[in-house]
Amino acid sequence: MKIQIVRDPISVDDVRRLAQEIYHDMVKGVADIDRGVIALGGEWHMDANKVLVEEGSSQEQVWGFNIYPDKQGDDAIEYISLINIRPHQENRSMEIADPAIRDAIRSILKQLIPDLFV
Repeated sequence: MKIQIVRDPISVDDVRRLAQEIYHDMVKGVADIDRGVIALGGEWHMDANKVLVEEGSSQEQVWGFNIYPDKQGDDAIEYISLINIRPHQENRSMEIADPAIRDAIRSILKQLIPDLFV
């Protein structure tokens, strides 16, 4: 299980390679919306979540998503993860309800995987 922390832009081909490790058409990801970094890979979102928290991320700022590298733009992102269930942060389901959090993740992904939004 390889978790890749992404701080600098990567290609969609890099994301495809990570996707091939487990799910083939999708890779799980976690974004720290405060620090502007993502972690990609692993079988569960919690795998990448753990790596970011161990590196100094605050759990309240870390949210899960999925990327489908063979799709483009908003169709390539799914804001669903078990780690997103946070009643104390007003998110009571696996899907991120707050549009501001979704926008923050999308903005980070646009910077770090620009080919996804061509």
